[in-house]
Amino acid sequence: MHSIRWTVFLSLGLAGPLAAQADRGNTGTISIVIGAEPTLPIPTLSSGKANADVGNLLFVPLARLGRALSTTDEKSFEPALARRWTRRDSLTLVFELDPRARWHDGEPVTSRDVVWSLNRARDSTVSPTYALLLRDIRSVAADGPSRVVVTYRRAYAEQFYDAVYHAIPLPAHLLDTIPPARLTSSTFATRPVGDGPYKWGRLEPGQRLELLANPDFFLGRPKLERVIFIVARAAEAQLNLLLDGTADAYEAVLLPRQITPIIEKPDLKITTQPSFLAGYLLFNQKAWGDRTKPHPILADPEVRRALGLGLDRASLIKAVFGPYGTVIDGPMAQASWVRRIAPKLPGFNPTQARKILAQRGWTDSDGDGVLDKNGVPLSLRLSYPASSTPRVALAEPIQAALRQIGVRIELIRLDGPVWLDRRSRGEFDIDFSQTNLDPTPSGLVQSWSCAGIGGSNVGSICEPAFDQALDAAIRATGPEASARWHDAIGALQATSPAVFLYSPAAAMVTQSRYRNVSARPESPWADLWRWSVDPARRLPRDQR
Repeated sequence: MHSIRWTVFLSLGLAGPLAAQADRGNTGTISIVIGAEPTLPIPTLSSGKANADVGNLLFVPLARLGRALSTTDEKSFEPALARRWTRRDSLTLVFELDPRARWHDGEPVTSRDVVWSLNRARDSTVSPTYALLLRDIRSVAADGPSRVVVTYRRAYAEQFYDAVYHAIPLPAHLLDTIPPARLTSSTFATRPVGDGPYKWGRLEPGQRLELLANPDFFLGRPKLERVIFIVARAAEAQLNLLLDGTADAYEAVLLPRQITPIIEKPDLKITTQPSFLAGYLLFNQKAWGDRTKPHPILADPEVRRALGLGLDRASLIKAVFGPYGTVIDGPMAQASWVRRIAPKLPGFNPTQARKILAQRGWTDSDGDGVLDKNGVPLSLRLSYPASSTPRVALAEPIQAALRQIGVRIELIRLDGPVWLDRRSRGEFDIDFSQTNLDPTPSGLVQSWSCAGIGGSNVGSICEPAFDQALDAAIRATGPEASARWHDAIGALQATSPAVFLYSPAAAMVTQSRYRNVSARPESPWADLWRWSVDPARRLPRDQR
C-alpha cells in the first residue's frame, strides 16, 4: 500500500520567508508542463490558461485577492504594484504605486501605464469583453507620476476588485503609439516586456518557453533562476514528462486513475485546493452556425430542462472524479463563494424528462428508440476537445444516458484549436464547456447575459429576467446581497441554458525538492518566485 501525500491549501498566505530573507546564493530551475502553447501571454490581449499562467509571471496587478478570496472587502486585498490605496468618497479610489517598480527595460512603472491600460480595457471598440466588465468605471486619471484616481458611476461592493483584477497594467511607453489593431502582431507581442518576477527568455514554438529571473524585481529577487514551460497537448504525454523526471511540476485536473502512478514516485508530491473550474453542457439556442435563426430543438427551454433531468449528474461525476469532483448547480466552482447560497437544481428524473418531451410533441413514431417530431429525430451533436481528459471520460456515459430518454447524441471529438474555433462561431448543438470562472459571480455577465452576445456568450443566451436579477445582485450591499445572488442564480437556472455538471479540485504535482511551495486558486504559479530548491537536492539543470 502506498500512502498518498496530499497537502490541502487552506490558506493563500505565504508558505515560508519572504524573498528579502532568502538565501541569495540559491539557484534553481523549474520545468512546468502545460497543455497549450502560450501564444500571447499578455493581460487583456488574449485568453486561455497557458497565456494566463505565463502572463502572471511577467506582469503584476495593482493588488491581489487576499486569503479569503473576498471580492468585496478592499481591506483584504494584498498590495502588489500599488503599495497602498485610499478612498476619497463612495465613488472615488486612489492608488499609490510602489516607486521601486520597474519595467524589464529599466523604465519606471508610473500612473501613465495604469491609466493607459485601464482606459484601453474600457474601450468597447478595442476590448468589448473587458469594457463590459469595467462598465461601472467612469474615469481613470493620473494624479502625479505615482497616483491613480479611479471614479465610478455608482456605489457598489466590488469597485476595488474591478479596478485591480481585470486589467493588469501594461507599459504605455512601449504601446501607446501602436494602433490597437496591430498590437497583437507587434514586436511587443512576440517578446513581452513586463514588470514581474520573470523576464521573457527564449521561445521554441510548439515546444517550450524559457523565462529568466528578474534580479531587480521590486518585491524581491526570485529564488528560482529559470522557469521553463514545456508544451505537451496530450494528457498522457503531460503525465509521462512528469513521471520520467523531464518536468518538475504540473497543474491540472487529475482523475483517480492518473493519481496511482504519481503516488508510486517517492519524489513527487501532490497538493490540492478548490478550483474555479466549472464543466457544463452548453446549449446553443441558435441554429448551428447561424445566429439569426433559433435552434430547431434547443430553442425550447422545456426540451433543455428535460435533457438536464435525464442525466444522473451525481453518479456521472463520482464515477469519473471520485472524491475530487463536486456536482454544481450553476456556473459556480468549488472556490466560488456563491455556491453556499445558490438554489439546488432538481435531481435525476428520467420519468419526468420523458413526460416533458412527450408534452412538447416528441414521440417515438417509428419505434427506433429515438424520439421524433414532424419527421425530425431528436438528434444532437455534442462537441468537445480531445485534449480534455474529464470531458473525454464523460462524453460516452452522457451519450448512453440520454439515449435512455430517447435522445440521440452524436459525439464530435475535435482537436483543441478546431473545437475552440467552432465554439466561437456557434457551430455546435451542445458544447461540452470547461471554464475557469472569475472569483466573483458578477463575471457571469460575460457568458450568460444578453450583453455578452457577440463575445463570450456563444450560446446566445438572452433572458431579461436573469439580466435584471444579476444587475440587482451586483448592486446589492450588506445583508441583502446574499438574497439577491440567490435570486439571480435561480433566475438563470429557470431558463435551463446548460446542464451544469462539475467543479474539480485543482491538483498541483511538484518534485519534493522544492521548498516554500504555495499556490492560489485564481493563479497557480503567481507565487513561484518565492519557491526555492533544497540546496542538498539540486540537479545539474539547476546550475547555469
